[in-house]
Amino acid sequence: MARNLAYTRNIGIMAHIDAGKTTTTERILFYTGVNYRLGEVHDGAATMDYMVQEQERGITISSASTTTFWNYRNQQFKINLIDTPGHVDFTVEVERSLRILDGAIALFCAVGGVEPQSETVWRQADKYKVPRISFVNKMDRAGADFYAVVAKIKDRLGMNAVPVQLPIGSEDSFCGIVDLITGKAYEWDAQSLGTVFTEIPVPADMVDTVKDYRLKLLEGCAEESEELLEKFMENPDSISEEEMLEIIRKATIDLKITPVLCGSAFKNKGVQLLLDSVARFLPSPLDKPAVVGINPRTEMEEVRKANVNEPFAALAFKIITDPYVGKLCFFRVYSGRLDSGSYILNATSGKKERISRILQMHANKQNPVDFIEAGDIAAAVGFKDIKTGDSLCEEKHPVVLESMTFPDPVISIAVEPKTQLDVDKLSLALGKLAEEDPTFKVKVDADSGQTVISGMGELHLEILVDRLKREFKVECNQGAPQVAYKEAIVSTVEHREVYKKQSGGRGKFADIVFEIGPADEGVAGLQFIDEVKGGNIPREYIPSVEKGFKQAMLNGVMAGFQVDSLKVRLLDGSYHNVDSDSLSFEIAAKIGFKAACKKAGSVLLEPIMKLEVVTPDEYIGDVVGDLNRRRGQLQGISSRFNLQVVEAKVPLSEMFGYVTSLRTLTSGRATSSMEFSHYQETPRNIADDVVAKLLGVKV
Repeated sequence: MARNLAYTRNIGIMAHIDAGKTTTTERILFYTGVNYRLGEVHDGAATMDYMVQEQERGITISSASTTTFWNYRNQQFKINLIDTPGHVDFTVEVERSLRILDGAIALFCAVGGVEPQSETVWRQADKYKVPRISFVNKMDRAGADFYAVVAKIKDRLGMNAVPVQLPIGSEDSFCGIVDLITGKAYEWDAQSLGTVFTEIPVPADMVDTVKDYRLKLLEGCAEESEELLEKFMENPDSISEEEMLEIIRKATIDLKITPVLCGSAFKNKGVQLLLDSVARFLPSPLDKPAVVGINPRTEMEEVRKANVNEPFAALAFKIITDPYVGKLCFFRVYSGRLDSGSYILNATSGKKERISRILQMHANKQNPVDFIEAGDIAAAVGFKDIKTGDSLCEEKHPVVLESMTFPDPVISIAVEPKTQLDVDKLSLALGKLAEEDPTFKVKVDADSGQTVISGMGELHLEILVDRLKREFKVECNQGAPQVAYKEAIVSTVEHREVYKKQSGGRGKFADIVFEIGPADEGVAGLQFIDEVKGGNIPREYIPSVEKGFKQAMLNGVMAGFQVDSLKVRLLDGSYHNVDSDSLSFEIAAKIGFKAACKKAGSVLLEPIMKLEVVTPDEYIGDVVGDLNRRRGQLQGISSRFNLQVVEAKVPLSEMFGYVTSLRTLTSGRATSSMEFSHYQETPRNIADDVVAKLLGVKV
């Protein structure tokens, strides 16, 4: 018999770095009986931080998935839980997790409150309309202030934060919690690792505060229903616990409020009540709207309900390479059922795939299962070609679900293997890493021949280079890639080039007269015009002249950079009946190009990037000042919600390390995106420096 989906919760834990996501996850696993001992992040023993790099640094790098069960009111709830990273460099992990989750726990540090990355993940959750409950963690730390954090959630995130619990004490004196819905207070026994907690009377000094906050909560509930409003007017206490729970749950799912809880995961206080609230307030797959996709055959919209009897539809949200089972594809099932060993259609690529095994994941451990049904999350092995964001479905009922959007990489470094033997290994390893991470890009720079890897930040690339070494056994040298400058000539000149070579027997001869200058506006590459009259240069040699100029443009005369555009008018010339041939005219064009460009004068062109910075108001002056120092040209400043959007054109050479600088300037609260705009003449002093460095000359 199919499970009742009303008792399933697909949730994630999201927060700023060091708010306590992984510690909270470890406590959840301990209290639900999955783990029999507490894993600590600082000991490198956390179950969910299974990567070596995570254990060494004490940070989460890759989102980890697990399944656990929790009994609430004699009903067993199945919780599929994803622990996500907090560092902005690994924002892709949060993005793809939120895309497939039904609800989330937003963690806030009781001291730090709403920190920069809290804002980022909150905006990501808004984008995918994910209901969330808020948990104010670290109530035991010096400087902890529950009420200040609630105010910051309202102010900075623009969300109606509704406390459903109040802390008893704070900092060293934090010992328990008052539940405003039941009006009961609880105290945790430290000796039992938090497994034992007892009901206590509400402390005398909190009675009035609890009464005030409970009244506000009742009033808020009453506003949602006319029936409850009547009850509230007659007697606020006549509103039952069940009625309150129903209203708070509905308002949470409708994204009108975020219930706020508190505790200290590290000190084992408040986690059981957090699990109760996951069951109470967060949506099941049945509470979410049916998923809508497009049938690739008919181009019509189709709906898939969270029902095992509907046709199978799922979204692949993560690909990882496991050393033992090969490639794993994490997917969320929205409708239908999938049996292991069956065939499915990858609707995104149009290819048929066989899923040989289905695995229920617990961090990096796998438990094989025979099938998976609507509303669940699992991993598959045995497929050939599935990528992040692909839609998986039945062959007879194809549907393409809305995929995910990922930010473009913002920083690049060049890598090369330390030994020639590792060239192929490096290429293979980079390909596997790029498959796993949509924000990691690999390309070979056509100008320098370097392999350039791009990612979301310096830490992101540092971790990837470390993985190349540890997982793929490829040692790399790394350095900053060169900016791909280009050259252009500034004036039009006429030039005659006579190429003669006599070395006994048949010689070489070509004579060309041409005009060389900047290409017409909007023309890229070589603009070649043949104006030779009277057959002074035979027809068959004209293409060779054009070819010679095209090849010569690959290496400019100033510093060897490519000449992007050029206009050549071939005016006249002469030939020799015996000594002239195609190669002679090609060589004459190459030599003539160098000589004419020196006469015409060359300039260096640099790539200009279109930059957008989204920043809170208070940092706008610092951001603009920094862009001016980077030779940026401000294009405009506009408002977006409660943030400022700065648009500018900035030279790429000034933008290396910008993301890190921007984070420093704005306490990590600003974000930026950059794309190529155009090439522009480099100021003379900077061009001289670039040329001098390339030619090894001291400036």
